Amino acid sequence: MSELFIGLMSGTSLDGVDAVLARFPGPQGAALEVLGHEHQPFEPALRAELLALNSPGENEAHRCALAGNGLARAYADLVRRLLQAHRLAPGAVRALGAHGQTIRHRPGEFDGCGYTLQLLNGALLAELTGVDTVCDLRARDVAAGGQGAPLVPAFHRALFGRSDAQVLVLNIGGISNISVLEREGQSLGYDCGPGNCLMDFWVQRHRGQAYDADGAWAASGQVLAKLLQRLLDEPFFARPAPRSTGRDLFNPDWLAARLGDATQARPEDVQATLLELTAQSIADCLSPGAEPDAELLVCGGGALNGRLMQRLQALLPQQRVLSSAARGLPPMQVEAAAFAWLAQRFVQRLPGNLPAVTGADGPRVLGALHPA
Repeated sequence: MSELFIGLMSGTSLDGVDAVLARFPGPQGAALEVLGHEHQPFEPALRAELLALNSPGENEAHRCALAGNGLARAYADLVRRLLQAHRLAPGAVRALGAHGQTIRHRPGEFDGCGYTLQLLNGALLAELTGVDTVCDLRARDVAAGGQGAPLVPAFHRALFGRSDAQVLVLNIGGISNISVLEREGQSLGYDCGPGNCLMDFWVQRHRGQAYDADGAWAASGQVLAKLLQRLLDEPFFARPAPRSTGRDLFNPDWLAARLGDATQARPEDVQATLLELTAQSIADCLSPGAEPDAELLVCGGGALNGRLMQRLQALLPQQRVLSSAARGLPPMQVEAAAFAWLAQRFVQRLPGNLPAVTGADGPRVLGALHPA
């Protein structure tokens, strides 16, 4: 069995696709080496359609099917680039793990089971790449009574966990989620709230930019205290773990319903407030259980936002806020590497979830296979 796996990730930020080629030299994924990384922004039409499909609309079934095809083609392009860059034939890769694009996340609702829906035509991806494709990685956890999210804490434990210290791993994509890795081997994890999704929406609306580079625009504004409190009054922030969320909740309509008198404020002040919401909701999650001097390793696009990193350090003065790059894996590679790890777990028929994190009835092998 080859030790090479590919991980493919497109998250709630909708900024594009990340792909990594990973080697697992140790048993059961105890070690990882990223051999290559590729990133490709979404084509504007595909991004717009994926964003629109986060909300109910006309002819959804047809549009979802075509968007899943488009996403498979975008994923396949990155797989080809990785293989060409490393002069590998598709058969040299044991399997790829592909996340797909989440457009609905409603675990436990409606009928007691609920669902989580990630768009991706896995059969087409296997056909286009010639690599065994493992996808639909959240559904089994939901079927077992879990949230289906977050899935990365198990990977964080394998990669960053220490026996002599607590480690905190924070992923800030469209949504922020935290992994608390205790020295005894126990792990907790849950979604904190919005990561970049509201900030990205606001800067695109007012400045036509995909994101606020380094948080510079937010840094030019002033936090609106009344607006911040209205945002923090959202009941989700008071829910105990296990908990997960997505654009189903934190979206432009949610923000518009809470702006109130801030509709007359300077846009940069609203942006500063949205950044503070992200930082404050993360700090509120961590403050009760974080040990003094614990490392907080930040990954995802939020790790590249200098202003957000500054606010996190200010709100968590007893912790050391670091980019995951300080511990060997650059921020934009971590989640894609996690899905390479989940593909390896599937191939070895090993559980990929942590029931203490997701609330599932027990460990489960995650994913569905489309053989090449």
